[in-house]
Amino acid sequence: MTFLYVVLVLASAAMLGAGVVEQRQHYKHLHSIPTRVLVNGIRGKSSITRLCAGALRGGGLVTTAKTTGTAARFIHPDGSEEPVYRKFGIANVVEQIGIVRRAAAYRPDALVIECMAVLPELQEINQSKLIQSTIGVLCNVREDHLAEMGPTLDDVARSLSRSMPVGGICLTAEKDRLHILQEEAAKRNCELIAVDPESVSDEEMRGFGWITFKENVAIALAVAELLGVNRRLALEGMWAAPPDPGVLQVHRYRAGRRQLRFANVFAANDPESTLLNIDQLRRQGAITDPLHVIINCRPDRVERNGQMGALIPEIAPERVVLIGEPTRSARVAIPAEWHDRVVDLGGARSPRELLRGIVGGIERHASLVAIGNIHGQGELLIEELAKLEPVA
Repeated sequence: MTFLYVVLVLASAAMLGAGVVEQRQHYKHLHSIPTRVLVNGIRGKSSITRLCAGALRGGGLVTTAKTTGTAARFIHPDGSEEPVYRKFGIANVVEQIGIVRRAAAYRPDALVIECMAVLPELQEINQSKLIQSTIGVLCNVREDHLAEMGPTLDDVARSLSRSMPVGGICLTAEKDRLHILQEEAAKRNCELIAVDPESVSDEEMRGFGWITFKENVAIALAVAELLGVNRRLALEGMWAAPPDPGVLQVHRYRAGRRQLRFANVFAANDPESTLLNIDQLRRQGAITDPLHVIINCRPDRVERNGQMGALIPEIAPERVVLIGEPTRSARVAIPAEWHDRVVDLGGARSPRELLRGIVGGIERHASLVAIGNIHGQGELLIEELAKLEPVA
């Protein structure tokens, strides 16, 4: 028994020693990077991370970056990128240690990194232990992850605030709960700067070959200004930056005699973001009437399914197609006066069946907008659409 006790003590001491060494090495790498930008919020984090990195590269700063969203990427100072390897495909905040080590090897001026934590406690650890950002970004407060950060949007705002740098600077485009963010920033002696999306002109937005929002661009420009980067150079760097794989785009296809415009809005899976994305696409003329909405339902997102169904009167489509399951969770949330426009293709259908059911309700042309959540039938649909003949 004494022998086992000694082994346990020695093993514990060895683990403690290894932990201390790793922490010291991590802090050495971390503090070799003068500027560390941590991007947090509910929607647009990956896009903002890429925009900030592009803006700083445009100003001649050696910049590394890492996104977490649709497809986690490590972005090198030359703008090239590679997937972040994850053992067993499982994301863990501890991976930030390896990212900082890789970034430090470039001796960069700045590291822009997306917050990958959802639980409030992990968000605080991510900031205080793993990144220790000098500039924080809290892009917005939206209705998502309420189980972890809620139950109310005020609670979400306070949870996200745990990533604010103590004694540092934080940028935000949030308006509705700005007062809560200001209170939380004051507790941390953090200077909160609210950016104005309208400070970005329509002409500047036309420089992007993909769809983004003025809020995101305004935040990236503010980060660049803090680091002394000229606005024009920052914009040129952002225009040249590759978009995130999950960025909002509209693809055109030909299905027999039918012309389709397809907008993948799955990434904006909260009601407010979904409407903002659709409104943006309409304003830009990227989608036009007749508009058909596809709602993908998931059994573990029943509440979200209902929220998407409740949006139908505001979107006002010509047709609503329900896929996935349980479709009833979305259908019961659609007001009765819209039920004659609903087509239910729920269940585990083959990709070909899905596409046939959707395209069969189109006469000659239509815009398709996919909302809800991509996993399951949504992924199958996108793969099948990609097999169609593209239209320039």
